[in-house]
Amino acid sequence: MGEMFKAQRKGCDRFEKKRVEKLLACRRIIFEFNINTKLKVKAMRKLGIIDFHAHIFPEKIADKAVESIGAYYGVKMVGRGTVEGLIESGKKIGVEKYIVHSTATKVEQVKSINDFIYDAVASTDCLIGFGTLHPDLEDLDAEVERIISMGLKGIKLHPEFQDFFIDGTDMMPVYKAVEGKLPILMHMGDENKTSSSPGRLAKVLDRFPKLTVIAAHLGGYEMWDEAIDCLVGSDIYLDTSSSLFKLDRDKAERIIRGHGIHKVLFGTDYPMWSHEEELERFKSLSLSEYEQELILKENAGKLLEVFGYVV
Repeated sequence: MGEMFKAQRKGCDRFEKKRVEKLLACRRIIFEFNINTKLKVKAMRKLGIIDFHAHIFPEKIADKAVESIGAYYGVKMVGRGTVEGLIESGKKIGVEKYIVHSTATKVEQVKSINDFIYDAVASTDCLIGFGTLHPDLEDLDAEVERIISMGLKGIKLHPEFQDFFIDGTDMMPVYKAVEGKLPILMHMGDENKTSSSPGRLAKVLDRFPKLTVIAAHLGGYEMWDEAIDCLVGSDIYLDTSSSLFKLDRDKAERIIRGHGIHKVLFGTDYPMWSHEEELERFKSLSLSEYEQELILKENAGKLLEVFGYVV
């Protein structure tokens, strides 16, 4: 009995040794992955990054605006949405330029918001401004020309916050006024509404083939399957903002490569997320260094150059 017990004990010891070895190996793999990710993030600081999706608000309403957005999406926001906060967050990963914008939830806000963006851009050379429009604005052409004259380089629209459907008849004059003049950064996707669905944008693209669109959130927050069916591979851009925290890596990579690596832009959706966490999520994807450089900077630079801005 004693010999049998010893044999069993040795068997248990060998099993425990193998279990510990496997556990240590797993920990080593996780440690090496984390180290490699941090080294890649550090390397990106030298490259210079363009954040194509960042929100800013006037100081006096920033806290209220950020609180409202966080409540709508059920997300704890990381920043206040001020210019200073944006730059402080972005410099930690080496952001070189920020595309900044805010949307007019009421038509009477359009001109004041565009003026605010213009003033913010004038205050520092690292900001590139996108203006806003609203379907109820009477003289769309005049405001588009004013936006261009102020040196703003695009338009930001948000169907849910501005209460319109992407393919609504009231939006057709907006697209007509902008087509061929400025790119539109369009919020895409919603958990509870269909106003910003990928299918609706696809209809607009059929009608306005010369419209330059950046479809935010990899084509449709919480609507990624529809984005794959309706938008991936089409002649638009996608940005990575507010998608990598929720999408599994395989699907994110499938969307990015399926759409075309030259038509994807890096964006953070600050102040919803910090620049450090968004870059780490991006760097966790199985993309080559060349692909990463295209998305983090080169693609954005080429798009902006089309509309008169040389990075």
